Amino acid sequence: MQIPFFRALEDSQRILIAGCGGGFDIVSGLPLHVFLRNAGKNVFLANLSFARVDLASRKKIGPAGRLVDLDSRMQGYFPERHLVDWLAARGCEPKVFAFEKTGVRPLRQSYEALVTLLKVDTIILVDGGTDSLMKGDEAALGTIEEDALSIAAVHQLEGVRKFLVCLGFGVDHYHGVCHHSFLENTAELIRSGGYLGCVSVSPGTPEGDALLDAVDYLNERQPNSKSIVANSIASAIRGGFGNRHDTERTRGTELFINALMALYWCYDLAAVARGMGFYEAIAGSEKFHEVENAIRIHHAYADKRDWKNLPL
Repeated sequence: MQIPFFRALEDSQRILIAGCGGGFDIVSGLPLHVFLRNAGKNVFLANLSFARVDLASRKKIGPAGRLVDLDSRMQGYFPERHLVDWLAARGCEPKVFAFEKTGVRPLRQSYEALVTLLKVDTIILVDGGTDSLMKGDEAALGTIEEDALSIAAVHQLEGVRKFLVCLGFGVDHYHGVCHHSFLENTAELIRSGGYLGCVSVSPGTPEGDALLDAVDYLNERQPNSKSIVANSIASAIRGGFGNRHDTERTRGTELFINALMALYWCYDLAAVARGMGFYEAIAGSEKFHEVENAIRIHHAYADKRDWKNLPL
């Protein structure tokens, strides 16, 4: 009953798990971090960052990468730095590699530098939510720009295995994502061979408990910047259901916390990248605003699918 994703990782020895959409996405990779380390793999953590990592660390890796460690200067919103402290307190190597929001070309160069430095053979991009599966013709795209930036940059790398994993099905409804379209896109990937299975993150396991502990720790360290996505996923793992709010940021809206949010959806990254209708328009970008503009223009002129609610 082992899903294809884990069979594909059997020969991997040096794995980089990277949050692809910024913010707290890397937290969604912590269950994989625990599982793969316990399986004897060398595992490293990275994240596309919303923080000013250039002000926090002088340890540069490529044009857009920085090493965040115990020597990095603390600043306001900085989940990567707090995660370093969390790792140190739990006996893990206190290092997280952070990437600035740039265009695809400098981000690819930074990934290349990190792959060389760490001798990485496998990269797993992790999305907290599922909007990374948006192709550009959906009724709404959520906050796809950062995800698309990371997917395009990693897709251009050579000599490494590349995967995309999503955790938090349904949470992006808050950001306007049509989950009927997500399931339709996944069905296309099943037919093309790019879908690698689902697995649940469960409480009472080392993997699930690590995520819950990290979310609680980050909430305590950054009480004014609690992640909507990470807290929704944690609530689902704990058995929360329905219109449950674990952060004041969602008050006044209606949530639907449920067990499907605790599923990892796993994909071949190249198959996802090939489905992005705007890939060529962002592939050579230098600045992040070029990525934003290209996706916005593509979506404006696309023959968009209608919004459909799930018939459940």
